[in-house]
Amino acid sequence: MKKKIVLAFSGGLDTSYCVKYLSDECNYEVYTAIVNTGGFNKEELLEIEKNAYGLGVKQHKTIEATKQYYQDCIRFLVYGNVLKNNTYPLSVSAERVFQAIEIVKYAREVNADAVAHGSTGAGNDQVRFDLVFQVMGPELEIVTPIRDLKLSREDEVDYLRQKGVEKDWAKAKYSINKGLWGTSVGGVETLTSAGILPEEAYPTQLEAKEEQLLTLSFEKGELKGIDGEVMNAVEAIQQLEKIASPFAIGRDVHVGDTIIGIKGRVGFEAAAPLITIKAHHLLEKHVLTKWQQHWKEQLGNWYGMMLHEAAFLDPVMRNIEKFLEDTQEQVSGEVYVKLMPYRFEVTGINSTNDLMSAKFGSYGEMNLGWSGEDVKGFTKILSNQIKIFHQVKNQK
Repeated sequence: MKKKIVLAFSGGLDTSYCVKYLSDECNYEVYTAIVNTGGFNKEELLEIEKNAYGLGVKQHKTIEATKQYYQDCIRFLVYGNVLKNNTYPLSVSAERVFQAIEIVKYAREVNADAVAHGSTGAGNDQVRFDLVFQVMGPELEIVTPIRDLKLSREDEVDYLRQKGVEKDWAKAKYSINKGLWGTSVGGVETLTSAGILPEEAYPTQLEAKEEQLLTLSFEKGELKGIDGEVMNAVEAIQQLEKIASPFAIGRDVHVGDTIIGIKGRVGFEAAAPLITIKAHHLLEKHVLTKWQQHWKEQLGNWYGMMLHEAAFLDPVMRNIEKFLEDTQEQVSGEVYVKLMPYRFEVTGINSTNDLMSAKFGSYGEMNLGWSGEDVKGFTKILSNQIKIFHQVKNQK
């Protein structure tokens, strides 16, 4: 009997090559699966399924994981206001881990002997897939034809043509990866340190040019409504993206350190993630104490870094998640946002938990909860350690 292998399948050149190679050269019975984390519509998923069966797979499965992806990951990125290098909302980094987890589950479902992915040896995704496969499916063999054979694009196209697979494999000028939490854009301009992506590189073009005001409703840290319409968090993110992306909001180029040690650049557009994080952060400034904000920032950065570097399954991530979730108890209220071409402004908040209360005093104007004499004594004690240092230093 042939051994069974489950391939993480996107329908592109690399994974199409993998199907034929694993079947014809390695004698595997090939099962494919695509894990949707918010980047595909129904028509696209049906076309991918059609392509899989056209290549001769034994079985193909579409796995819907968008809600689980939000529940287990994205909400913590919001709680932690996570932007890698103060720029990137980890659009792709988070997706790959969840796709790999679902591939292992499917492999167990069909009693597979091995799992495979189409990553090359030059990026982060190979580490993300491999690490999850090793942790969650240590009994499964990991097969990676593109990486192991060091194939060029031309090599793959020639092989598929020899196998009778005729398709327009002309590479698009830009590499696009879309998901619930943003869209990455790679092209020749991102391969150097000075290039900038042109307007046409971005999937969404500027269409809306008149200012638009939005009211975002948060409930315990989660986006749960827009302009008074209540919805679940996934729907709210999707609706916000639909409203804001025509303004060409959320575009940038991220420069960062890859898991394998080299620097890399990638463009992205992520209107909903950036607006959500900035709105959430402003609400937190009003309803959390300074020390809650301080430690949230430290742990949020760590959470994002470890997620980016494939360490989602490390138990410390569950510890950080508990802390982040606990801090959201008071993070409820409305945040006001103004949308404009290419940018947005978060203009204010309204919350019953707002700590900026006039009954205690107005900054720079009036003190109601203390006296001038209180401040004199407080300042004297506060200055003690600094005065001692300077006196000792001057004596020396």
